[in-house]
Amino acid sequence: MPRLAVLGHPVAHSRSPAMQNAALAQLGLADEWRYEAIDVAPEAFEACVRALPAKGFAGANVTVPHKGVALAVAEMATEMAREIGAANTLVFAPGQTHAHNTDAGGLIAVLPSDLHGRRALVLGAGGAARAAIWALGALGAEVEVWNRTVARAQEITIEMDTQSVHIQVAESPLEIDQDAYEVIVNTTAVGLHGEDPFEHLPLRREGFRPGQVVVDMVYGDVPSTLLAAATAAGATTIDGIEILVQQGALSLQIWTGREAPVEAMRAAAYSLGDR
Repeated sequence: MPRLAVLGHPVAHSRSPAMQNAALAQLGLADEWRYEAIDVAPEAFEACVRALPAKGFAGANVTVPHKGVALAVAEMATEMAREIGAANTLVFAPGQTHAHNTDAGGLIAVLPSDLHGRRALVLGAGGAARAAIWALGALGAEVEVWNRTVARAQEITIEMDTQSVHIQVAESPLEIDQDAYEVIVNTTAVGLHGEDPFEHLPLRREGFRPGQVVVDMVYGDVPSTLLAAATAAGATTIDGIEILVQQGALSLQIWTGREAPVEAMRAAAYSLGDR
């Protein structure tokens, strides 16, 4: 029986197992495949990945904080994963680990299709931020990056500033003109543990407007504080669960070669909030 997993630290909160197992059941593969969560500390990540194929694993999703290392441990990687500099999906082939990145594709699936020349703000500088930057660049946006540690923001702009993605470091928090951005994407973990995002991010609660698209990778049982404020202001909002569904669907297609049942995955991911 092929096994699949999500690797993270922590990972107990992940909705991926319920979502992916619902998809496998919908496809009639539940008797052949199963998906689980594995908590693995950073120092044990590479050894864990190396051991998975012998334990019957066909592939794995990778979440915080391992996406950068996941790319490094793979012998093969897609061009997209290499350009992003992070991987969230691994495929175990005989003697080789292949790295993919479906985070960017998941975000592209839910964003407006043409953002050419539009300003976009990405909050954060980790693996999810890299995928968001790549996705926004692919849609033609002019991307700016903010991170609490300015050096990290500068590093990511240097590494990812290419002919297809032109990015720069956003101005200091007190000077950010929130109204100027067509798209705002929060890739930080702020809000995951109940923090007030308006105390930790360079955003004002009253600073959103109609016409903006606001994405928050953080998800929980109710809309995040960030998205609640954006919705109240008339902005279009996209939560982390929808991104999880879309990237998970792409991962499942890579592993099984079957088109993913997105509706079944979405229903399973959202239903956990009712428990």
